[in-house]
Amino acid sequence: MRRRQHQEHENHERWLVSYADFITLLFAFFVVMYSISSVNEGKYKVLSDTLVGAFNQPQRSIEPIQIGEEIPRGLQRSDTQGISGGDADNLVDPLVDITTAMQQAFGDLIRAGDLEVRGNELWIEIELNSSLLFPSGDALPTDEAFGLIERIAEILAPYENPIHVEGFTDNQPIRSRLYPTNWELSAARAASVVRMLGNGGVNPERMAAVGYGEFKPVADNGTAAGRRANRRVVLLVSRYLDQRHQSWQGDAQDADAMRQARSQAGTGTAQ
Repeated sequence: MRRRQHQEHENHERWLVSYADFITLLFAFFVVMYSISSVNEGKYKVLSDTLVGAFNQPQRSIEPIQIGEEIPRGLQRSDTQGISGGDADNLVDPLVDITTAMQQAFGDLIRAGDLEVRGNELWIEIELNSSLLFPSGDALPTDEAFGLIERIAEILAPYENPIHVEGFTDNQPIRSRLYPTNWELSAARAASVVRMLGNGGVNPERMAAVGYGEFKPVADNGTAAGRRANRRVVLLVSRYLDQRHQSWQGDAQDADAMRQARSQAGTGTAQ
């Protein structure tokens, strides 16, 4: 006997399962969106009251610490004693004084674009075009350079602010017996300016010479004007002494003291 085949009943309502899943997901989506957009006014009120209370607190110190109260280099603490009120605010800031003096002394060069003075509360930069100081491809100063640097030295000499003299060149290669590359040329020019400043009365212990060569351009070396702008010497006058130099100086003094002690001990033994 043949087994009668059982005919499966076709379910025409299977779409309800997918539809139910879709409705569930859609409902969850709107719940999430509502929860995100809902603002908890209670929490924001607590935060607002806390901030208002913090900023309205009475002053806890009679003399709160003020930013920038450190006395600038060039002024001793004794210079400020006995000065109170508005008179203390009128003390000369060395960087401001140097900037003003440079602008007054070299207004013609500044207008011509051969000298620029710029800076901020931490340092000032006095930028000189190399053509004012040196012949092309040389670090031997021109006759006019001595007079110019001497005038700058008269302005800088009364202050004790550290000075970095930085030399820069364009990217044109140089090959000479004295200056194989632009590194040597830029460093030699910076050293020449340091030497002239020292001869003009600036304390040599304040100064350093740095050569950057062609690797710090401020203009496009592809044009003559750009190359001229890149050939420059910058005097960087800082407000504060580099702490590294202070620590090195202290280490050097300790080393000298130890050498002297050993020398004296050796002399005593020999006697």
